[in-house]
Amino acid sequence: MKNNFLKSVLVLVTGSLLLANTSCNKLEDFGDTNVNPLGATAPITAALLTNALSQLGGLAQSTRPALYVQYIAETQYTETSLYQEPQLEFGGTFAGPMYDLQSIINRNSNAATAGQFAGSGSSANQIAVATIVKSYYAWTLTDRWGDIPYSESLKGAANFFPVFDKQEDIYVKMIEDLKVANATFDAGLPVRGDIVYGGNQTKWKKLANTLRMQMAMRLSLKFPNAGGYAATQFALAINDPAGYISSNADNFTLVYPSGSVYQSPWFSNYNGRTDFAVSKTVGDILANMGDGRRAAFGSSGFTFPYGLTRAQAITLPTNYGTVFEESRRRDNSPVVMMSASYALLTIAEAIERGWIPSGTQGNTANSAYNAGVIASFEQWGLTTGPAYVNGSAARYTDGTGGGMGIGNSPTFNQLPLTSSAVTTTNIQRIALQKYLSLFGDGIQAWSEFRRLDFPQLQPTTNAINVAAGKQIPTRYVYGINEYSLSPDKVGAAVTRLPGGDKMNSKVWWDQ
Repeated sequence: MKNNFLKSVLVLVTGSLLLANTSCNKLEDFGDTNVNPLGATAPITAALLTNALSQLGGLAQSTRPALYVQYIAETQYTETSLYQEPQLEFGGTFAGPMYDLQSIINRNSNAATAGQFAGSGSSANQIAVATIVKSYYAWTLTDRWGDIPYSESLKGAANFFPVFDKQEDIYVKMIEDLKVANATFDAGLPVRGDIVYGGNQTKWKKLANTLRMQMAMRLSLKFPNAGGYAATQFALAINDPAGYISSNADNFTLVYPSGSVYQSPWFSNYNGRTDFAVSKTVGDILANMGDGRRAAFGSSGFTFPYGLTRAQAITLPTNYGTVFEESRRRDNSPVVMMSASYALLTIAEAIERGWIPSGTQGNTANSAYNAGVIASFEQWGLTTGPAYVNGSAARYTDGTGGGMGIGNSPTFNQLPLTSSAVTTTNIQRIALQKYLSLFGDGIQAWSEFRRLDFPQLQPTTNAINVAAGKQIPTRYVYGINEYSLSPDKVGAAVTRLPGGDKMNSKVWWDQ
C-alpha cells in the first residue's frame, strides 16, 4: 500500500511539472473544461413537447384509480383494492413534463429568445399547445390530491417552495388558460414534435374546448344551476367556433410505434401479467346489459371478484380474463385520453341539467347520449352500438341499467348486495355510460364516480382503511416529500381539507 501511495504521488507531481514546463501555463488555457463545445446551448423545444406528450399515456392508464372504480381486480397482492393508504408524490410530474411545457412557454414568450426556437413552430403555436397540455396535466393532479402548487409553481430556482393554490382557483385558471390558448394560435409554422395531432391546430382547438367543457361539468356540485359559473363556462366552450371533439377521428390519442422501447402502458401494465384481471363488477354490468364491449375490455375467461384478501384471491382458478383483449394490449396499442364519446355524453348531461338549451349545436340530450354510446362502441371496433342504445337496458328514456349486487361473489360476499347499476333517471343512464366508455382511464372514471355517485359502487367488506371509515378513497394523500421540504405550504392546504389529509377527505369540487 505504501509503494502504491508513493507511485501515485510521483504521478501527480510529474504531471504538474509537465504542465508547468509546457507552453500552456494555466489550466484556463484549455477554456472552460466543464462545457461541452459540441453540446446544445439551448433546448430543442420540439423535443420538450414530444417528451411531455409521451408521458400522457401512462397517466391516463393509472391502475390505482382504475382499482378504486372496480374496473380491474388484483388477483394476488390485493392491498390497493383494500384501500391501503400510501403517501403518493406529484413532484415528478412538475419536475418532468410540466417543467418542459413551462420551458416552452417561457422561452417563446421572451422576445430575446423566441427566435431561437422558430424551427419548432411559431412562438404563438408552441405556447398554445404547451398551455393546453400543461392544463391537462394540472387537471389530473388537482383531481387526485385537491389543492396543489400552481400559480407559483414551475419557476425553478426563483421559487423552490410554491404555495398550494385552492382547487377552486386552479379550476378558474385552467379554464381561462384553455380559452386564451385557443385565441393564441396563429397562421405561422405548425408545432413540431407533436406526436398526437401532428401540428393540426384545428384538432388542438377542439381538444381545448372539450377540456373546458369537461372541467366545467366537473364543478356541477359546486355550481349546479343554469346561469351559474359552471354552466356559463360550459356554454362558452361548446359554442366556440373552433368546435369540440365530436368524432373519434379527433380523439386525443397517443399512438405507439411497434418494436420500440417506447411502449403502450396497456402493454406494460397488462400484457403477460396475471396480477390484474377484469373485475367482476364491470363484468356483471356488461353481462346484465348484453354489452358487447366485454369482448374488447378483456380476454375470455371468468371475471375476478374485486376486493378479496390475498388469502381468498389465491384460492381461485387462474383462467380468469386478463385486462383488454389481446390485440388491444400490444406494445403499439393506442391510448385515448379524451374521446368523442366522453364529450357527447357530457353534452347530454349539460342539456339534461338545463345548462344549455336542447338543440345546441344540433344536440338533444337523447341524440347526444345515443351518439356518445355509439362512438364508444366504434372506438372499441364494434358496430353494435345502434342496436344497443335502442335496447331495454341502455335506452335513454327508460333503460334499466346493469343490475343489483354487481361484483358480489357468493363464495366470499366481499361486496354488499346494495352495489347497484340499476338506472331510474336520465342522469344515471348518462353516468353509467360514462363509466363504461371510460374503461381503462382510471383518473377520469374515478372523478366521475366521485361526482355522480354512480354506479353505486360499495367498498369491499375486507377494507383495511379503518381510519377512513373503510370507504372507497376520495383523494390521494400528500407525499412525504411535501411534508419534508415544504411543511408550512402543505400544512396550509391540509387545514382546508374537511377531516385533514386523509383518503376519505373530499377535494373541493366533491364537497
